Amino acid sequence: MAFSLRRRGPSKFEQAADGSMTLIEHVRELRNRLFWASLAIVAGLIVGFFISQPVFDVLKAPYCVLPSSKNLSGGCEFITLGVADQLILRLKIALWVGLIVGAPVWLYQLWAFIAPGLHRHERKWAYIFVAISAPLFIGGVTLAYTVIGHSLAFIMESGILGEATKLEVTSYVGFVMNMLLIFGAAFEFPLVLLMLNFTGLVTAKRLLGWWRIVIFLSFLFAAIATPDPGPFGMSLLAACMTLLYFIAVGVAALNDKRKGRGKEMYAGLDDDQVSPLEEERTPVSVSDRVDGPEPVEAPAPVSKPLPLESRFDDMT
Repeated sequence: MAFSLRRRGPSKFEQAADGSMTLIEHVRELRNRLFWASLAIVAGLIVGFFISQPVFDVLKAPYCVLPSSKNLSGGCEFITLGVADQLILRLKIALWVGLIVGAPVWLYQLWAFIAPGLHRHERKWAYIFVAISAPLFIGGVTLAYTVIGHSLAFIMESGILGEATKLEVTSYVGFVMNMLLIFGAAFEFPLVLLMLNFTGLVTAKRLLGWWRIVIFLSFLFAAIATPDPGPFGMSLLAACMTLLYFIAVGVAALNDKRKGRGKEMYAGLDDDQVSPLEEERTPVSVSDRVDGPEPVEAPAPVSKPLPLESRFDDMT
């Protein structure tokens, strides 16, 4: 039985990496990847629609432990203002779940479109930073979920109506989701500093010199971005960002030590320091005499070119 061995051509990744792919092929590839990413999100949306009730039970747990959320039968009760609020809320939760469930597919499609434009070492560091960013985001979300219960208790006790306050369901879920996203995004802050250090833009010494500014900006960001008006959530977020900043500076210092940064010739010199070299004073004397220009000889006449048949032999 004979097998025909046929040489395979370059893959899409190789064509995009070496620049042989045309603009139309790039657009066609982007269309295909957007289609598969959208298909994954739609599939996740369908899954999220069916599990939206258990997800909502997890989201409402910090509120349901408060005494003000109980009704006469002892159950957890919300206020609904619009007719379609419950259905819209379920669709929103399904969309969030769909983005999370379909994340492996649409993130892969995004990475497969961007990766050919990166060098090998850049792809390696991208894998490392993605592997670190996921646990950091999950850590921020977990901390935010813990903070929400204390924040709600403070808000209910400090409000003008006291603890006997029922919350509107859509505003409550929006408050919870904003807290989760802001805390998760804030925990990605040290990755930005590490990217600046690993690319050689700043050193650990320079990063450490920014500690006053970083602490101030951390508290300012926590005060403005956090939807929690209480001091507990803002202070905890700012403290975590400051701690992550110093951890990032420590990792950057190890990276600088590994690459030998800080041992350059002028690393220990101040920018305003005077050079220690001695000044050499050379007296200015009368310059040598310059003679007049000599006449230039006329160029030799150009000989007349040979006829065309005389310039080449039989071989040429």
